[in-house]
Order: sequence, then structure tokens, then C-alpha cells
Amino acid sequence: MVIVGLGNPGSRYAGTRHNIGAMVVSGFAESIGVSLSGRRFDGLFGVGRVSGARVGLLLPETYMNLSGRSVAPAVRFLKAP
Repeated sequence: MVIVGLGNPGSRYAGTRHNIGAMVVSGFAESIGVSLSGRRFDGLFGVGRVSGARVGLLLPETYMNLSGRSVAPAVRFLKAP
């Protein structure tokens, strides 16, 4: 499973409604002790466990309309055995 926090890059969108998804996933990552410091899949990425299940957390560093470039490879990665 991958939980994606969508947003838009750059200072123009920082702290705005355009980045609420990214803010929520960042807070969730912190609450479960997952570091989003890995740079993978055109974004910040971390893997942890929630209720025993492996979960990937992703903050794409693309604009929302290009987020598929980031999300699709992350989903494929976590589905790999």
C-alpha cells in the first residue's frame, strides 16, 4: 500500500490548500515514526509498518497533474515480492 500526499512544489504553494495532502501525510509519517528523507520516485519516500502491514509514504515533488510519474513507480515497487 502507498499513501500519497499530493501537493504542488515551490514556495508559492507552501502552507496553502494546494498542499493539504502533503501536510497530512507528513504529519502521519511523523506520528508513526517514518522518515520521508529518501529521495525516490520523483519525491520524498519512506516505508514503515501500520498495524503490521508494510506501508509506503510518498510526497511527490511534481505538480499534482504530473503526480502519476511519481505514484506509479512507487506502487510497482511496493507490489514487488
